[in-house]
Amino acid sequence: MKARLAAALLATAAVMVAAPASAHFILVAPDAWVEVNVLGDPQKAAPCGTSDITKGTPTGKVTAMTGGETLHIKIKETIYHPGYYRVALSVLDRKELPADPVAETKDSPRGPISVSARIDPAPKPPVLADGLFEHRERPAQGTFWETDLKLPNINCEKCTVQILQFMEQHGLNKEGDFSYHHCADLKITANPSLPIDKAWPGQ
Repeated sequence: MKARLAAALLATAAVMVAAPASAHFILVAPDAWVEVNVLGDPQKAAPCGTSDITKGTPTGKVTAMTGGETLHIKIKETIYHPGYYRVALSVLDRKELPADPVAETKDSPRGPISVSARIDPAPKPPVLADGLFEHRERPAQGTFWETDLKLPNINCEKCTVQILQFMEQHGLNKEGDFSYHHCADLKITANPSLPIDKAWPGQ
């Protein structure tokens, strides 16, 4: 009896080790466009975490900014996973947001596992920053990832900043492949003392 119990426990432990871990994060700042739970869900589907399958409840929050200002990004990983983050901005429509990073993968008994994805060292619109907070060790408990990113000097009544987490060593998600997503809506008013950044749509 004891031998059978020990074997069952070992089998369970093996399954737990082999299963790809799920990462999650919460967008602390700016204010998220949708209500989330303590883990940060919904966040799997591109571009902003929700889909026809996974519904969300909009918060209605819009953060007012001035063009050329710095936007403070603050996130917290609620479940650790190695990888990095990317920040992009859509101006007229969320369809402007780039596709999720294309992952290099390896095979496993449970399907493809992500290995890496290309980080753009010189991102251009609509990407504001790529390869942020790259890490492969579990951060200390209570750690927040934070940075300030300069916004383009543009006008948009309701544009969207997307924070995407690309996960290494992760199994394929039903909706989000190897990435998780959060978004915040912004209203950006151009600074009249600065030239308009015409690299962005609608300017």
